[in-house]
Amino acid sequence: MKWANVRLFALHFWSNATAPRTFYLLYSIFILLTAYAAVSGIQNHSTQNEIRQEHQVKARQSWEANPDKHPHRMAHFGTFAFRISQPLSMFDYGIESFTGNAVFLEAHRQNSVNFSEATFSTGALRFGELSLALLLQLVLPLILFFIGFSAVAADKENGTLKILLSQGASWKEILFGKSIGLFIIAMLFCLPILAIVIIAPLIINTAALGEGYWLRLLFILIGYIAFLFIIASITISVSAQSGNAKNALLRLLGIWLLLVVLMPKSAQAMGNYWYPTPTKLAFQSGIEKEEIKKGDSHNPEDPYYNNLRDSVFAVHGVDKITDLPFNYGGFIMREGEKITSGLYKKHHADLVSVYEKQNDITQYTSLVNPFTAIKQLSMIMSGTDFSSYIDFQNQADDYRYTLSQTMNELQMEYISPKKAGGSEGKTHVVDHEHWEEFEDFKHQPMAFKNSFKSAMPAIVSILLWTFLAFWLLAFTSKKAKAL
Repeated sequence: MKWANVRLFALHFWSNATAPRTFYLLYSIFILLTAYAAVSGIQNHSTQNEIRQEHQVKARQSWEANPDKHPHRMAHFGTFAFRISQPLSMFDYGIESFTGNAVFLEAHRQNSVNFSEATFSTGALRFGELSLALLLQLVLPLILFFIGFSAVAADKENGTLKILLSQGASWKEILFGKSIGLFIIAMLFCLPILAIVIIAPLIINTAALGEGYWLRLLFILIGYIAFLFIIASITISVSAQSGNAKNALLRLLGIWLLLVVLMPKSAQAMGNYWYPTPTKLAFQSGIEKEEIKKGDSHNPEDPYYNNLRDSVFAVHGVDKITDLPFNYGGFIMREGEKITSGLYKKHHADLVSVYEKQNDITQYTSLVNPFTAIKQLSMIMSGTDFSSYIDFQNQADDYRYTLSQTMNELQMEYISPKKAGGSEGKTHVVDHEHWEEFEDFKHQPMAFKNSFKSAMPAIVSILLWTFLAFWLLAFTSKKAKAL
């Protein structure tokens, strides 16, 4: 294969594809869509973060504004945890619009994350939001199919292909040259988006980029470049294997519908069928049943806590609660919180495991679907995937548990054992300065190493599809016919 001929075919394809005025009209429309998606994405990211940070500050001010109070009442007063949108979420929205962004944190209860965009939107949201990632994942491949469907098939129809082959050109040179030409056109569409992704976060807030940001961005850039080469190779291969341009276009549209619509929806349906999730009521009742079996810290006659009380008496050599060197009510609340949190974590881990098994079905299809692979890679590296959402949930619950146990420790230390009978009145309080000593919740982005681990199936799939694209061109060059 002569690379001079490959370059010649690439330049010739570029010249023919960019000659019609319709190309520039199409490119202008794509740039307008890019500008709209960029502006709306940046505005949405900035607005959402401003709102969430503002409410996080208000929640903190409300917490610190409490007067001297019983610590357990403060544990029930609780606070809020808000999820901060990551810089690359302006590029790929992922599942952020459906997962919620705020959770109320209180003692004995693990509340769900609420206030998702989907709950305040119409049903149109299910059709997707126009993001920069969506333009690269769905719209640009369709444009490449329309630009490249006749690249080889049209030459078959008008007899040009026979002349090229008779003059010494090889199938491999033709296919690789036209694929490179189509890939260069793809990059012409892609570069404005990639430039926005690189520049916009730097302009908005350089300090908030976080650990591993540039590595995440690098994986996104390389992933989309590889994806577009895969699409270009598939387009030229299908065109070469089709008898005419019409059949080539129909095949490519069929491939787009299969890989973009049918396979992802089928994978989701199979995941839900094979691994059904329990209802919210069943999930909560399962925790409550185990909690009842284990013991109720609010029931003075509960057998488990009666035995615990007797063992505490034996250790400290006393016969009455008021003779203990600490507040027994705080001790019981600490033990109860430990038990209920452990039960919740167990059931929550089981629930997450079901969701992960459902998602695994989709991830496995990425081995035969490059559209799924790039979507998974894009969401994970943008911090808008399921694993990032679960990471926020875990951070919020860890904070909630620490808050509750800190309040219980304050009760044990500062509320006299002689006053274990209640939490009312001025005699059952601690100083409000302790509320300020407890640190505010700060959402941290998911560690890059964890994101990389989640993205491994998608990365492997993109690599395999890149090698497959080269093989497909080589295979087609051996089997293709000029007539």
